[in-house]
Amino acid sequence: MKYYHYILKRKIENIFILPFIILGRIIAFFNPLKDEYDVFFFFPFYHTGGAEKVHALITQAISNKKCIVYFTRTSVDTTFFKEFEKSGCTIKNISSFTDNKSLYFFNLMYRGIVASYINKQHKRAIVFNGQCNYGYKISPWINNNIKQIELIHSFNTFSWIRIPFIEFITTTVMISKVRIDNHLYQYKELNIPDKFAAKIQYICNGISLPAEPIVKDYSTTLNVLYVGRGTPEKRVHLVAAIAQKVKQENSEINFTIAGDVENAIPQELLPNCNLLGNIHDEKQLAAIYKQAHILLITSNTEGFPLVVMEAMAYGCAIFATPVGDLPIHIQHKNGYITSTIDEQIVVNDMTQQLLSLQTNRQVLEQMGKNNQLYATEHFDIQLFNQLYNNLFGQT
Repeated sequence: MKYYHYILKRKIENIFILPFIILGRIIAFFNPLKDEYDVFFFFPFYHTGGAEKVHALITQAISNKKCIVYFTRTSVDTTFFKEFEKSGCTIKNISSFTDNKSLYFFNLMYRGIVASYINKQHKRAIVFNGQCNYGYKISPWINNNIKQIELIHSFNTFSWIRIPFIEFITTTVMISKVRIDNHLYQYKELNIPDKFAAKIQYICNGISLPAEPIVKDYSTTLNVLYVGRGTPEKRVHLVAAIAQKVKQENSEINFTIAGDVENAIPQELLPNCNLLGNIHDEKQLAAIYKQAHILLITSNTEGFPLVVMEAMAYGCAIFATPVGDLPIHIQHKNGYITSTIDEQIVVNDMTQQLLSLQTNRQVLEQMGKNNQLYATEHFDIQLFNQLYNNLFGQT
Protein backbone atom coordinates (compact mmCIF):
# COMPACT_ATOMS: atom_id res chain seq x y z
CA MET A 1 0.00 0.00 0.00
CA LYS A 2 1.41 3.37 -1.05
CA TYR A 3 1.22 6.71 0.75
CA TYR A 4 -1.83 7.98 -1.11
CA HIS A 5 -3.74 4.85 -0.08
CA TYR A 6 -3.10 5.68 3.58
CA ILE A 7 -4.31 9.24 3.01
CA LEU A 8 -7.46 8.10 1.21
CA LYS A 9 -8.26 5.60 3.98
CA ARG A 10 -7.86 8.30 6.65
CA LYS A 11 -10.09 10.76 4.80
CA ILE A 12 -12.85 8.17 4.38
CA GLU A 13 -12.64 7.25 8.08
CA ASN A 14 -12.83 10.92 9.07
CA ILE A 15 -16.16 11.29 7.23
CA PHE A 16 -17.70 8.74 9.61
CA ILE A 17 -15.88 10.16 12.64
CA LEU A 18 -16.97 13.77 12.00
CA PRO A 19 -20.31 13.57 13.91
CA PHE A 20 -18.43 12.46 17.05
CA ILE A 21 -15.91 15.28 16.57
CA ILE A 22 -18.74 17.82 16.35
CA LEU A 23 -20.30 16.38 19.51
CA GLY A 24 -16.94 16.67 21.26
CA ARG A 25 -16.60 20.29 20.17
CA ILE A 26 -20.02 21.08 21.63
CA ILE A 27 -19.07 19.46 24.94
CA ALA A 28 -15.78 21.38 24.98
CA PHE A 29 -17.66 24.63 24.34
CA PHE A 30 -19.77 24.17 27.47
CA ASN A 31 -16.89 22.68 29.49
CA PRO A 32 -13.77 24.66 28.50
CA LEU A 33 -10.31 24.26 29.99
CA LYS A 34 -9.84 26.55 32.96
CA ASP A 35 -6.24 27.45 32.13
CA GLU A 36 -4.10 28.38 29.16
CA TYR A 37 -1.21 26.05 28.24
CA ASP A 38 1.96 26.42 26.19
CA VAL A 39 2.36 22.71 25.46
CA PHE A 40 -0.06 19.78 25.18
CA PHE A 41 1.71 16.44 25.72
CA PHE A 42 0.21 13.12 24.63
CA PHE A 43 1.74 9.96 26.07
CA PRO A 44 0.28 6.46 26.28
CA PHE A 45 1.68 5.36 29.67
CA TYR A 46 3.43 6.35 32.89
CA HIS A 47 4.45 2.80 33.94
CA THR A 48 7.93 1.21 34.00
CA GLY A 49 9.80 1.66 30.73
CA GLY A 50 12.62 3.49 29.01
CA ALA A 51 10.27 5.48 26.76
CA GLU A 52 8.20 6.56 29.75
CA LYS A 53 11.32 7.74 31.55
CA VAL A 54 12.37 9.78 28.51
CA HIS A 55 8.91 11.35 28.27
CA ALA A 56 9.10 12.43 31.91
CA LEU A 57 12.56 13.92 31.34
CA ILE A 58 11.24 15.96 28.40
CA THR A 59 8.47 17.47 30.53
CA GLN A 60 11.07 18.33 33.19
CA ALA A 61 13.39 19.86 30.59
CA ILE A 62 10.82 22.52 29.67
CA SER A 63 9.40 23.08 33.14
CA ASN A 64 9.57 26.82 32.46
CA LYS A 65 6.55 26.39 30.19
CA LYS A 66 2.99 25.74 31.33
CA CYS A 67 2.16 22.23 30.16
CA ILE A 68 -0.63 19.69 30.32
CA VAL A 69 -0.05 15.94 29.92
CA TYR A 70 -2.71 13.54 28.63
CA PHE A 71 -2.23 9.83 29.33
CA THR A 72 -4.35 7.80 26.94
CA ARG A 73 -3.67 4.13 27.77
CA THR A 74 -4.05 2.11 30.96
CA SER A 75 -0.69 1.83 32.76
CA VAL A 76 0.22 -1.36 34.62
CA ASP A 77 1.99 0.51 37.44
CA THR A 78 2.69 4.08 38.58
CA THR A 79 6.50 4.01 38.43
CA PHE A 80 7.03 7.28 36.56
CA PHE A 81 3.88 9.15 37.55
CA LYS A 82 5.79 11.09 40.22
CA GLU A 83 8.47 11.98 37.66
CA PHE A 84 5.81 13.65 35.52
CA GLU A 85 4.50 15.44 38.61
CA LYS A 86 8.00 16.86 39.24
CA SER A 87 7.69 18.86 36.03
CA GLY A 88 4.75 20.82 37.43
CA CYS A 89 2.56 19.79 34.51
CA THR A 90 -1.19 19.47 34.82
CA ILE A 91 -1.89 15.74 34.41
CA LYS A 92 -5.03 14.28 32.85
CA ASN A 93 -5.49 10.52 32.68
CA ILE A 94 -8.23 10.02 30.08
CA SER A 95 -7.53 6.31 29.51
CA SER A 96 -10.95 5.30 30.87
CA PHE A 97 -12.43 7.08 27.84
CA THR A 98 -9.74 6.57 25.20
CA ASP A 99 -8.68 3.00 26.07
CA ASN A 100 -12.14 1.43 26.27
CA LYS A 101 -12.86 -0.77 23.26
CA SER A 102 -16.39 -1.59 24.37
CA LEU A 103 -17.24 2.13 24.46
CA TYR A 104 -15.15 3.28 21.51
CA PHE A 105 -17.42 6.22 20.77
CA PHE A 106 -15.92 7.90 23.87
CA ASN A 107 -12.51 7.76 22.14
CA LEU A 108 -13.97 9.40 19.04
CA MET A 109 -15.82 12.04 21.04
CA TYR A 110 -12.74 12.90 23.10
CA ARG A 111 -10.83 13.59 19.91
CA GLY A 112 -13.22 16.48 19.32
CA ILE A 113 -13.04 17.62 22.95
CA VAL A 114 -9.26 17.71 23.25
CA ALA A 115 -8.67 19.09 19.74
CA SER A 116 -11.12 21.88 20.56
CA TYR A 117 -9.23 22.67 23.78
CA ILE A 118 -6.02 23.00 21.77
CA ASN A 119 -7.59 25.10 19.02
CA LYS A 120 -9.26 27.48 21.48
CA GLN A 121 -6.04 28.48 23.28
CA HIS A 122 -5.59 32.26 23.03
CA LYS A 123 -1.84 31.82 22.73
CA ARG A 124 -0.91 29.32 20.03
CA ALA A 125 0.08 26.10 21.81
CA ILE A 126 2.48 23.32 20.79
CA VAL A 127 1.38 19.69 20.59
CA PHE A 128 3.92 16.98 21.47
CA ASN A 129 3.15 13.33 20.69
CA GLY A 130 5.34 10.66 22.31
CA GLN A 131 4.43 7.61 20.21
CA CYS A 132 0.79 7.95 21.22
CA ASN A 133 -1.82 6.49 18.88
CA TYR A 134 -4.48 8.85 20.23
CA GLY A 135 -2.17 11.80 19.60
CA TYR A 136 -2.04 10.87 15.92
CA LYS A 137 -5.80 10.36 15.73
CA ILE A 138 -6.55 13.90 16.90
CA SER A 139 -3.93 15.53 14.66
CA PRO A 140 -6.26 16.06 11.64
CA TRP A 141 -8.68 18.01 13.86
CA ILE A 142 -6.06 20.46 15.12
CA ASN A 143 -5.75 23.83 13.36
CA ASN A 144 -3.04 23.98 10.68
CA ASN A 145 -1.26 26.92 12.32
CA ILE A 146 -0.54 24.89 15.47
CA LYS A 147 2.84 23.16 15.64
CA GLN A 148 2.78 19.41 16.15
CA ILE A 149 5.94 17.54 17.20
CA GLU A 150 6.29 13.76 17.31
CA LEU A 151 8.91 11.64 19.07
CA ILE A 152 9.90 8.28 17.56
CA HIS A 153 11.88 5.84 19.74
CA SER A 154 12.39 3.00 17.29
CA PHE A 155 11.13 1.43 14.07
CA ASN A 156 8.00 -0.47 15.05
CA THR A 157 4.22 -0.52 14.61
CA PHE A 158 4.06 3.24 15.22
CA SER A 159 6.20 3.70 12.14
CA TRP A 160 3.16 2.56 10.18
CA ILE A 161 0.40 3.99 12.37
CA ARG A 162 1.80 7.49 11.89
CA ILE A 163 1.92 7.40 8.06
CA PRO A 164 -1.61 8.76 7.42
CA PHE A 165 -0.92 11.66 9.79
CA ILE A 166 2.61 12.84 8.94
CA GLU A 167 1.28 15.73 6.85
CA PHE A 168 0.13 17.33 10.11
CA ILE A 169 3.52 16.94 11.83
CA THR A 170 5.81 19.97 11.94
CA THR A 171 8.90 18.24 13.37
CA THR A 172 9.76 14.56 13.77
CA VAL A 173 12.27 13.85 16.55
CA MET A 174 14.09 10.50 16.45
CA ILE A 175 16.52 9.20 19.07
CA SER A 176 18.33 6.72 16.81
CA LYS A 177 20.40 7.43 13.69
CA VAL A 178 19.84 3.88 12.43
CA ARG A 179 16.09 4.26 12.87
CA ILE A 180 16.22 7.49 10.87
CA ASP A 181 17.71 5.48 8.01
CA ASN A 182 14.97 2.85 8.45
CA HIS A 183 12.27 5.49 8.17
CA LEU A 184 13.88 7.17 5.17
CA TYR A 185 13.89 3.80 3.40
CA GLN A 186 10.24 3.34 4.36
CA TYR A 187 9.42 6.77 2.92
CA LYS A 188 10.95 5.81 -0.41
CA GLU A 189 9.12 2.48 -0.50
CA LEU A 190 5.76 4.17 0.15
CA ASN A 191 6.43 7.10 -2.22
CA ILE A 192 6.18 9.59 0.65
CA PRO A 193 7.14 13.12 -0.49
CA ASP A 194 10.68 14.25 0.35
CA LYS A 195 9.40 17.28 2.29
CA PHE A 196 8.43 14.96 5.16
CA ALA A 197 11.91 13.44 5.34
CA ALA A 198 13.31 16.96 5.72
CA LYS A 199 11.31 17.36 8.95
CA ILE A 200 13.25 14.63 10.78
CA GLN A 201 15.59 15.80 13.55
CA TYR A 202 17.97 13.70 15.65
CA ILE A 203 18.07 14.25 19.43
CA CYS A 204 19.89 11.68 21.53
CA ASN A 205 18.43 10.84 24.92
CA GLY A 206 20.19 12.07 28.04
CA ILE A 207 20.74 10.96 31.63
CA SER A 208 21.78 12.42 34.97
CA LEU A 209 25.43 11.49 35.41
CA PRO A 210 26.88 10.22 38.71
CA ALA A 211 28.25 13.02 40.87
CA GLU A 212 31.64 11.30 41.18
CA PRO A 213 33.63 8.78 39.09
CA ILE A 214 32.66 5.17 39.78
CA VAL A 215 35.40 2.88 41.13
CA LYS A 216 34.66 -0.85 40.90
CA ASP A 217 36.34 -3.84 42.48
CA TYR A 218 37.52 -6.22 39.74
CA SER A 219 39.17 -8.69 42.11
CA THR A 220 35.84 -10.20 43.17
CA THR A 221 33.26 -12.35 41.35
CA LEU A 222 32.09 -10.71 38.14
CA ASN A 223 28.56 -9.30 38.23
CA VAL A 224 26.56 -9.39 34.99
CA LEU A 225 23.37 -7.31 34.86
CA TYR A 226 20.19 -7.10 32.79
CA VAL A 227 17.79 -4.19 33.31
CA GLY A 228 14.49 -4.09 31.45
CA ARG A 229 11.11 -5.58 30.79
CA GLY A 230 10.27 -9.14 29.81
CA THR A 231 8.62 -8.22 26.51
CA PRO A 232 9.29 -10.55 23.54
CA GLU A 233 11.71 -8.26 21.69
CA LYS A 234 13.99 -8.05 24.76
CA ARG A 235 14.56 -11.85 24.72
CA VAL A 236 15.56 -11.92 28.39
CA HIS A 237 15.41 -15.71 28.27
CA LEU A 238 18.74 -15.52 26.43
CA VAL A 239 20.31 -13.87 29.48
CA ALA A 240 19.21 -16.85 31.56
CA ALA A 241 20.50 -19.24 28.88
CA ILE A 242 23.90 -17.51 28.94
CA ALA A 243 23.93 -17.78 32.73
CA GLN A 244 23.25 -21.52 32.50
CA LYS A 245 25.99 -22.03 29.93
CA VAL A 246 28.49 -20.10 32.05
CA LYS A 247 27.52 -22.19 35.07
CA GLN A 248 28.11 -25.38 33.07
CA GLU A 249 31.68 -24.17 32.54
CA ASN A 250 32.08 -24.07 36.34
CA SER A 251 32.68 -20.35 36.12
CA GLU A 252 31.65 -18.14 39.03
CA ILE A 253 29.87 -15.20 37.43
CA ASN A 254 26.78 -13.72 39.06
CA PHE A 255 23.79 -12.86 36.86
CA THR A 256 21.29 -10.30 38.16
CA ILE A 257 18.06 -9.30 36.41
CA ALA A 258 16.16 -6.13 37.35
CA GLY A 259 12.68 -6.01 35.85
CA ASP A 260 9.39 -7.87 35.73
CA VAL A 261 10.69 -10.80 33.69
CA GLU A 262 9.79 -13.99 35.58
CA ASN A 263 7.11 -15.02 33.07
CA ALA A 264 9.51 -14.46 30.16
CA ILE A 265 12.09 -17.01 31.36
CA PRO A 266 11.58 -20.80 31.29
CA GLN A 267 11.25 -22.24 34.79
CA GLU A 268 14.29 -24.47 34.39
CA LEU A 269 16.51 -21.44 33.72
CA LEU A 270 15.30 -19.27 36.62
CA PRO A 271 17.73 -20.70 39.25
CA ASN A 272 20.68 -19.37 37.22
CA CYS A 273 19.78 -15.74 37.86
CA ASN A 274 19.07 -13.46 40.78
CA LEU A 275 15.69 -11.85 40.01
CA LEU A 276 15.13 -8.46 41.67
CA GLY A 277 11.78 -7.58 40.09
CA ASN A 278 10.97 -4.01 39.10
CA ILE A 279 13.21 -1.40 40.70
CA HIS A 280 11.27 1.82 41.25
CA ASP A 281 13.81 3.68 43.36
CA GLU A 282 16.51 5.53 41.40
CA LYS A 283 19.04 5.31 44.24
CA GLN A 284 18.54 1.56 44.47
CA LEU A 285 19.04 1.21 40.71
CA ALA A 286 22.19 3.34 40.90
CA ALA A 287 23.56 1.02 43.60
CA ILE A 288 22.89 -1.98 41.35
CA TYR A 289 24.74 -0.34 38.45
CA LYS A 290 27.70 0.41 40.75
CA GLN A 291 28.04 -3.27 41.66
CA ALA A 292 27.72 -4.52 38.08
CA HIS A 293 30.70 -5.02 35.76
CA ILE A 294 28.80 -5.87 32.54
CA LEU A 295 25.35 -5.04 31.15
CA LEU A 296 23.75 -7.52 28.73
CA ILE A 297 21.38 -6.49 25.92
CA THR A 298 19.94 -9.46 24.01
CA SER A 299 17.15 -7.69 22.08
CA ASN A 300 16.21 -8.36 18.46
CA THR A 301 15.24 -4.70 17.98
CA GLU A 302 16.02 -1.43 19.77
CA GLY A 303 16.44 2.28 19.18
CA PHE A 304 19.11 3.15 21.72
CA PRO A 305 18.16 1.93 25.20
CA LEU A 306 18.31 4.35 28.11
CA VAL A 307 19.64 1.55 30.35
CA VAL A 308 22.75 1.35 28.16
CA MET A 309 23.46 5.04 28.74
CA GLU A 310 22.95 4.61 32.47
CA ALA A 311 25.14 1.50 32.69
CA MET A 312 27.92 3.21 30.71
CA ALA A 313 27.79 6.21 33.05
CA TYR A 314 28.25 3.81 35.98
CA GLY A 315 31.28 2.15 34.41
CA CYS A 316 29.76 -1.06 33.03
CA ALA A 317 31.05 -2.74 29.88
CA ILE A 318 28.22 -3.35 27.39
CA PHE A 319 27.61 -6.71 25.70
CA ALA A 320 24.86 -6.32 23.12
CA THR A 321 23.29 -7.49 19.90
CA PRO A 322 23.81 -5.41 16.71
CA VAL A 323 20.48 -3.57 16.80
CA GLY A 324 19.55 0.11 16.58
CA ASP A 325 22.33 2.53 17.47
CA LEU A 326 24.17 0.09 19.73
CA PRO A 327 26.95 -0.61 17.18
CA ILE A 328 27.47 3.15 16.81
CA HIS A 329 28.19 3.64 20.50
CA ILE A 330 29.65 0.25 21.46
CA GLN A 331 33.06 -0.68 20.04
CA HIS A 332 35.71 -3.18 21.13
CA LYS A 333 37.18 -0.60 23.51
CA ASN A 334 34.03 -0.35 25.61
CA GLY A 335 32.16 -3.62 25.10
CA TYR A 336 31.20 -6.32 22.67
CA ILE A 337 28.66 -6.51 19.83
CA THR A 338 27.62 -9.92 18.51
CA SER A 339 27.80 -10.57 14.75
CA THR A 340 24.11 -11.43 14.47
CA ILE A 341 20.83 -11.51 16.41
CA ASP A 342 20.52 -15.29 15.95
CA GLU A 343 19.64 -16.63 19.40
CA GLN A 344 22.05 -19.56 19.53
CA ILE A 345 24.95 -17.49 18.23
CA VAL A 346 24.19 -14.71 20.72
CA VAL A 347 24.22 -17.20 23.61
CA ASN A 348 27.44 -18.91 22.47
CA ASP A 349 29.35 -15.72 21.62
CA MET A 350 28.42 -13.82 24.76
CA THR A 351 29.27 -16.84 26.88
CA GLN A 352 32.72 -17.08 25.34
CA GLN A 353 33.34 -13.35 25.73
CA LEU A 354 32.34 -13.46 29.39
CA LEU A 355 34.60 -16.42 30.07
CA SER A 356 37.46 -14.69 28.28
CA LEU A 357 37.13 -11.44 30.21
CA GLN A 358 36.86 -13.27 33.50
CA THR A 359 40.54 -14.06 33.17
CA ASN A 360 41.40 -10.67 31.64
CA ARG A 361 40.10 -8.23 34.23
CA GLN A 362 42.34 -5.37 33.13
CA VAL A 363 40.62 -5.20 29.73
CA LEU A 364 37.22 -5.25 31.40
CA GLU A 365 38.24 -2.51 33.82
CA GLN A 366 39.44 -0.32 30.94
CA MET A 367 36.12 -0.85 29.14
CA GLY A 368 34.31 0.46 32.19
CA LYS A 369 36.53 3.53 32.41
CA ASN A 370 36.11 4.23 28.69
CA ASN A 371 32.33 4.06 29.07
CA GLN A 372 32.29 6.54 31.94
CA LEU A 373 34.19 9.02 29.81
CA TYR A 374 32.01 8.35 26.76
CA ALA A 375 28.79 8.85 28.74
CA THR A 376 30.08 12.13 30.17
CA GLU A 377 30.88 13.44 26.69
CA HIS A 378 27.71 12.26 24.92
CA PHE A 379 24.79 11.65 27.30
CA ASP A 380 24.77 14.51 29.79
CA ILE A 381 21.20 15.53 30.66
CA GLN A 382 22.19 19.20 30.34
CA LEU A 383 22.72 18.78 26.59
CA PHE A 384 19.40 16.91 26.34
CA ASN A 385 17.61 19.72 28.18
CA GLN A 386 19.22 22.37 25.98
CA LEU A 387 18.21 20.62 22.76
CA TYR A 388 14.60 20.24 23.85
CA ASN A 389 14.41 23.83 25.03
CA ASN A 390 15.72 24.87 21.62
CA LEU A 391 13.16 22.62 19.93
CA PHE A 392 10.22 24.15 21.78
CA GLY A 393 11.67 27.62 21.49
CA GLN A 394 12.13 27.27 17.73
CA THR A 395 8.58 26.08 17.21
